[in-house]
Amino acid sequence: MKTNQCDIGLIGLAVMGENLVLNMESKGFTVAVFNRTTEVTEKFAAGRGKGKNIQATTTMEEFVGALSRPRKAMIMVKAGPPVDAVIGQLVPLLEKGDVIIDGGNSLFTDTQRRCKDLEGKGIHFVGCGVSGGEEGALKGPSMMPGGSRESWEMIAPIFQKIAAQVDGEPCCRYMGPDGAGHYVKMVHNGIEYGDMQLIGEAYAILSGPLGLTTDELADIFDEWNRGDLDSYLIDITAQIFRKHDPDTGKPMVDVILDKAGQKGTGIWTLQSAITQSVVISTINAAVEARVISSHKEDRVAASKILPAPKLEKFSGNRDELIAAVRDALYASKIVSYAQGMELLGAASKEFKWNLNFGDIATIWRGGCIIRAKFLNRIVEAYQRDANLRNLLLDPYFTAIIAKTQPNWRVAVATAVQQGVAVPAFSASLGYYDSFRQARLPSNLLQAQRDFFGAHTYERVDKPGVFHTDWMGSGKACEEKAAEPKEAPKRHASE
Repeated sequence: MKTNQCDIGLIGLAVMGENLVLNMESKGFTVAVFNRTTEVTEKFAAGRGKGKNIQATTTMEEFVGALSRPRKAMIMVKAGPPVDAVIGQLVPLLEKGDVIIDGGNSLFTDTQRRCKDLEGKGIHFVGCGVSGGEEGALKGPSMMPGGSRESWEMIAPIFQKIAAQVDGEPCCRYMGPDGAGHYVKMVHNGIEYGDMQLIGEAYAILSGPLGLTTDELADIFDEWNRGDLDSYLIDITAQIFRKHDPDTGKPMVDVILDKAGQKGTGIWTLQSAITQSVVISTINAAVEARVISSHKEDRVAASKILPAPKLEKFSGNRDELIAAVRDALYASKIVSYAQGMELLGAASKEFKWNLNFGDIATIWRGGCIIRAKFLNRIVEAYQRDANLRNLLLDPYFTAIIAKTQPNWRVAVATAVQQGVAVPAFSASLGYYDSFRQARLPSNLLQAQRDFFGAHTYERVDKPGVFHTDWMGSGKACEEKAAEPKEAPKRHASE
């Protein structure tokens, strides 16, 4: 293959990188590839890449020289310093108007920094979230690109062709400026954490108090996958329950250690939510559940010491509890997505991204891990109201919650009585009950803050900011300044 002929180049031939290259080539694009370890490049070229329109290169100079102008170089390496290192090698070899694409799970603030720095040098930068795992990368992922609109237009013909297709639409749309794409991917991963934990809690109730076998669980999840819960994660869960360990003959899920890992994007989502003052309690519960699962030794020790409820065999109606768990899963899933969308809205406003929530739900319908039929309903909700304050307030979802709410409470109450930990079910229900109430007990909290720290409060019957002399006359006086008074020295301060 001649130099300056490749449509796009990709750096980093790990599993995702390899599969994206093969995906691009299968869609008619010529691809240059480079890996820091030359042996990896040579192995790929002699194996999966053999006989294809793929040009293997052994130096960064050769890699850049293989690209047609304006050059498009995609980076698929570990997030953090490795991305900066590759960019540092690329920039001296590129020209103004070329574009660098980071397709890894980078922190959105890093993407914002890189975008500003490179645009100042006349080089375009795209931070693109890529979801779908190994299979998605090969057959069609969900792609969430962010950067300048000009840079998006340069890569759109390639990215929209290699992305998953649903109803004739590519699961790849422009998200917004600088870090928008990686932020959307970060929230996607947070929602993914929530989905997986909610499914795990459904499994805990069905296999615990009900004592269902893995074959029975597989049948139930297959049935759920034919209804409103139709999704990739429900589908693979059914498949997991049917798999048996070839060594022991036991169900595969029973021989896997209950110690979950995480790569950090869930924690990033929590940190951003705190900064944006947005409640994402379902995702928070899911992240914390992974953390506590990692303390396996402590849990085993505690199980021999801490008292548990006195359990009796579940004597209720089995089918009714299965239905209750299904409804709890559906309702909690709606809450999780509502929280995720609210976080996206807050960040969009903060960073002036002008995110299109209908577009986001559209590109999540295929290719990605959270793909589900349910996302069509979210697309429709934002078609009805592009400025929807909270997904729960859409008439369709309000009706679903009204229908599932009684069973949702039954499932959570049963789990609590049986001593089954359901932090994400409980957090979702707690959020819902807080959000739907016009008045919360925070009035008492404000009184406490004013008592020990003179932090002031507002009243329900007249405007203004007030402070009460709690230890003296009890009279309330209106504060003239919005800033709270300095706390009395004899009291602790928050």
